[in-house]
Amino acid sequence: MVDAPVTPAIQRAIFAFGTGGGNKLNSKNLVNTVGVVASDSSGAGTARTAVAAASFGGDKVIFGFGTSASGQVAITNLVNNQGVIAADQSAVTGTAGTAVRAAPYGVGLALFYAGNRSGSVTNTRNLVSSSGVVASDASGAGTSKSNFGMTAYGTGTAIAGFGDAGLLTGVSNLISNTGVVASDTAAVGTAKAYLAAAPYGGDKAIFAYGSEAGDALVNKRNLVTNQGVIGSDQTGAGTARTLDGAAMYGGDKAIFGFSGTGVTNLVSNTGVLASDTAAVGSAKGGNAAAGYGFS
Repeated sequence: MVDAPVTPAIQRAIFAFGTGGGNKLNSKNLVNTVGVVASDSSGAGTARTAVAAASFGGDKVIFGFGTSASGQVAITNLVNNQGVIAADQSAVTGTAGTAVRAAPYGVGLALFYAGNRSGSVTNTRNLVSSSGVVASDASGAGTSKSNFGMTAYGTGTAIAGFGDAGLLTGVSNLISNTGVVASDTAAVGTAKAYLAAAPYGGDKAIFAYGSEAGDALVNKRNLVTNQGVIGSDQTGAGTARTLDGAAMYGGDKAIFGFSGTGVTNLVSNTGVLASDTAAVGSAKGGNAAAGYGFS
């Protein structure tokens, strides 16, 4: 009997784009296999904020959508397994949007979901092939929203949770390994928006940070089981803030960072959120992050 091949685990991460000092950015910060963040380096593509990012093709990343100096865009940038960001590509017939979110699903695939598209909050989705080609708009499911958290969990599945649906919401939507978005699951954690999410522990996930009613900044976390069940609010760690990016690194850990003062926070493979690591790169809100590289 021949054992099934083991899928390699993502080892590195990249944060890119965002806004800082009043300017839209296209700089990047790479994260190594032990969670050490490199200083700012030149990126590529149109400087913009409120972007989305996801791993795809096993060990690569796609950034997409966002708001540039000229408004909402429908462009993407591919990142190879060495962390090099490519020039802009058109997102096929995807509607320009901001505060869209993204996650991997299936085997080597990804999707962009919901967000504010040309002035309207939607539940539209755009599937991404294993070679980084973005499909045209398709109907999603669940409450239309923006500024939510979205991440992989389990095996080939993803989850979108919380966000701004006109009012803050705590509902979540599971995404199957074929990219189908399920209807709303009732809220467990407190309604919040402008948070981030990432996988950890091989098959689980974490939502953290964001703002609740009255624009109250929080550092709470909600852990997600490998069945996609979101846990209740837990006390987090680090500076309360919004508009972070988050990604997996080191095979089974996660990192949040760069909004607020530019600090980062590591997440262990048991979901423990560490205290602040002093900023290395420039603070940037509305950045996005994803894991890349198998080594």
